Amino acid sequence: MNRKIKDGDPQPLSGKPQHVLALRNVRFARKKWGISQEQAVELRNLTDELELSVAAGHLKLVEGNWYVTYAGLLRISERRRCCGIRTIVERQLCDPPIGRWVFRATVYKSPRSRGFVGYGDADPSNVSSLVHGAEMRVAETRAVNRALRKAYGIGLCSVEELGWSPRPVGPDRPNQATPPSNGNNGHQNGQPRLRDQLCLLIRKHRLDAGLVKAYAADYCGTTVLRDASKAQIESFVSHFADWVARDRDAVLCKLNSYSPVKEEVQA
Repeated sequence: MNRKIKDGDPQPLSGKPQHVLALRNVRFARKKWGISQEQAVELRNLTDELELSVAAGHLKLVEGNWYVTYAGLLRISERRRCCGIRTIVERQLCDPPIGRWVFRATVYKSPRSRGFVGYGDADPSNVSSLVHGAEMRVAETRAVNRALRKAYGIGLCSVEELGWSPRPVGPDRPNQATPPSNGNNGHQNGQPRLRDQLCLLIRKHRLDAGLVKAYAADYCGTTVLRDASKAQIESFVSHFADWVARDRDAVLCKLNSYSPVKEEVQA
């Protein structure tokens, strides 16, 4: 029985493997993300060019745009018989105490290749909160991705190079209750960025996170920090960053005033 081909579906008239793969990719993406006709056409073209599988996680749709993944880039390098990949940490550009790492990756397409170089950096301010503490590995992955894209002429950006946390779209988005948009939720309207900035300051200057949060809440005039508005937290982060850079000892003295008072046990 003949199936009616929908608009945007690749036409598998030639019977070539990439045409069959394009058809499968569009079907899978329609089911997973509910893609538009324009996105289906773009996916078909990407499949013809890169021969990557959406079902295998080689390509992803993030906020309406297609991105290649680390797995997809490795698949391309394997198919094109990449000779090797070398990564080196750029120590002079790193700052381990605050979680900042920079890597250089070199991809060798053949034994005589001089190599294609790519750099990748990561710190708590430009990675998802889900991978905090793994900035070194993220930086290395980003460097490898850029080097592979240079080596094989891939203009499509990779998901791992994004400096923010991709949000799920379409049917895959979990059914969660929408939090109240009262402007005071510390996780809304850009607050994760402010939180990351504050965490960066705490790690850089080796401060007690609990005491900093207590001081921040007091500064914002709230019982707990999560009740503060975005504007209040922005004001505190700006004030705190300037103060701790000028006089860390004074900041420590101020933070110590928020330490819980220990009651003496009387006999």
